[in-house]
Amino acid sequence: MTKSCKIAVNQLQVGNFIQLPLSWKDHPFLFSRFKIKQQAQIELIKNLGVQHVLVLLDRSDTHVLPPEEANKGTNLLSESKLEQLSEELKQQKSDSIEAQKRLKRQLKKTEQEFDRSISMLRSLMAKLRNRPLNAVDEGKELIHDICEQLLKSDKLVLHLMPDSKNDEGINFHSLNVSVLSMLIAKELKWTRSEVELVGIGALFHDIGKLKVPTQLLNKTSALTEAEQKFFDQHPAMGVALLKLADNFPSDALPIILNHHEFLDGSGTPKGLKEPQLDKLSQLVGAVNTFDNLCHSDRSRKSKTPYTALGMLYKNYQNQLNSAFVNRIIKLLGIYPPGSIVELSTGQYGMVMSVNVGQLLFPTTLVYDPLVPKEQAPIIDLAHEGISIIRCLPPSALPEKVLQYLNPREKMNYYFSTDG
Repeated sequence: MTKSCKIAVNQLQVGNFIQLPLSWKDHPFLFSRFKIKQQAQIELIKNLGVQHVLVLLDRSDTHVLPPEEANKGTNLLSESKLEQLSEELKQQKSDSIEAQKRLKRQLKKTEQEFDRSISMLRSLMAKLRNRPLNAVDEGKELIHDICEQLLKSDKLVLHLMPDSKNDEGINFHSLNVSVLSMLIAKELKWTRSEVELVGIGALFHDIGKLKVPTQLLNKTSALTEAEQKFFDQHPAMGVALLKLADNFPSDALPIILNHHEFLDGSGTPKGLKEPQLDKLSQLVGAVNTFDNLCHSDRSRKSKTPYTALGMLYKNYQNQLNSAFVNRIIKLLGIYPPGSIVELSTGQYGMVMSVNVGQLLFPTTLVYDPLVPKEQAPIIDLAHEGISIIRCLPPSALPEKVLQYLNPREKMNYYFSTDG
């Protein structure tokens, strides 16, 4: 638990980490909790009419002044200098607020694009059994649109999207794997044709599950040996289903068949090895493994994206293409969207977006107890000069912080090109 004490303002020193007893809108600082970096900030706090502040002792670099020494210091700043500094801080705060509004608009726009893609996917999945040709054409249209957006921009930002509903897991998972696979294919400088092939293959990679009984898919206990063997055939069932549609690209069929195969022969359904697996299948297999790690099933609990990337790197060296794993890590960054982090300001946050060109400074939703949850600040860490100290599991958060940040149980990603 954080140790704190209430002190008079004239006991403050540079290096103290404080909490102001004011509403966020009633002071010129970016946050109500921050570390004092210069004497001028103390003079500004005095000028606000504040008599006492809360000092967080274990986040401070120095002790507070004893009461007997508190009045010995003199104010070296003139009234005009204080006014100038206050106006500069107000302007910086105003600029930050505008930047936050832009970030929120960008997130909202990306969510709308994501919802549109999910809606198209939902529609084509419903048509797959009875009108497979139409379903494939709609899938091609969706992938073509995504590819158009991806290839026209070198400024890509990957965003965290809302949770999926329980009964739509296959749609969200399929879109997730498709979008991430296409992003990586672009980063690998694959041809447009290859990017679209990997996209359509990933989009349809799990359709064989439509032939698996619902009670088996939703079973919470371990599968029997017979059930597992049947379930392991869903890639082959997916290929059989797609062969009813002669407009599905034949070069993408191996993706559907081989997305659970591993390079060392330990995968399913055929136990193929690296020479028998084309690069498109290897890429989707790696992305599919990562996405599965981020979601719980009957045999494991979901991992945070940060932990899942670590597991992908350490535990699958013989099973997945290491070049593709490294690209996944590079794309998602050290702190992937959805990660819970502690900031250099001492605050907690949740990573919302990663700019592919600035992986160490993701856009982060920040916990501020003095700001309503609905208006929670979403800040660009690079713009504010704030860094990430470490990643944390959600279980390490105090309950009030957990409720505020509301970490996603299922990680869904989408991108924007206007970063």
